[in-house]
Amino acid sequence: MGIFDKGVQKTKRSFFERISRAVAGKSRVDDDSLDAIEEALIATDMGVDTTLKVIDNLEERVQRDKYVTFDELVDLLHDEIGKLLNVSDEDQDAASDGTMPFDFSRKPYVIMVVGVNGVGKTTTIGKLASRLKSMGKKVVLGAADTFRAAAVDQLGIWAERAGVDIVKQGMGADPASVAYDTVKSAVAKDADVVLVDTAGRLHNRVDLMNELTKIRNVMRKVIPDAPHDVLLVLDGSTGQNAFQQAKEFSRATEVTSLAVTKLDGTAKGGVVIGIVDQFKVPVKFIGIGESVDDLKVFDKREFVNSLFSKQDLKQ
Repeated sequence: MGIFDKGVQKTKRSFFERISRAVAGKSRVDDDSLDAIEEALIATDMGVDTTLKVIDNLEERVQRDKYVTFDELVDLLHDEIGKLLNVSDEDQDAASDGTMPFDFSRKPYVIMVVGVNGVGKTTTIGKLASRLKSMGKKVVLGAADTFRAAAVDQLGIWAERAGVDIVKQGMGADPASVAYDTVKSAVAKDADVVLVDTAGRLHNRVDLMNELTKIRNVMRKVIPDAPHDVLLVLDGSTGQNAFQQAKEFSRATEVTSLAVTKLDGTAKGGVVIGIVDQFKVPVKFIGIGESVDDLKVFDKREFVNSLFSKQDLKQ
């Protein structure tokens, strides 16, 4: 079993059960079949715009090439989804050789992690810290989500578990002050990577924008081009809510990469494809379980292959 099979199993089973029913007993793919495929794609929470793009291209190819069998239809869908994720023969994703998708020549490499409460943001930071530590990297965490005492405590537990340093202040402290101290400490300790947690409130987008802008500005007093990555964590199981969150955070700050969590427990794995297509931001990590090792570097080629592998499709 490939490393992404676990993460897409529920999505794949739901999707292909619908497709099997759509083409069962038919000698050609007709309008009813395409309608059923459209419904199947939307059910994975790929999003309407992305789904219509796939269906339009699929309709063109079916008319041109006269593909009729289930297996040929699966191959067509595989190609179309691959195009949306920009999968190419030249892909050399970080996941293929086990490395992390960060530029470690920029030292310390500063990552500002954003996302609403409850999506697995702090857990994702902890898992990343553990992974980086196991690679021999020196990591410093910054507990800048000072709105919730639980967030600071949780990050402290992860720091202890991973054996990495953490910079924190009391609840209600200025998040920008924590971020500044974190980056300054990382430079002093010659750290390789900085992971700064931020508050996950969306009730007032102006407040969010102001806070994230302030955090970026104070970090740049220490490292002029920080942060090097703004990683948005999304809960894949929330489907369309994840789209909305991506939209809100993209308005509030320049999101440069994504981590999509909790994919193993949902049939809404299409959200990964839709978000990449709509926001043009790469997915760097996916979460497919609770353990530290279940946060995987995202390999788009392997993800598509796992989603469309013929094994178990007709069971």
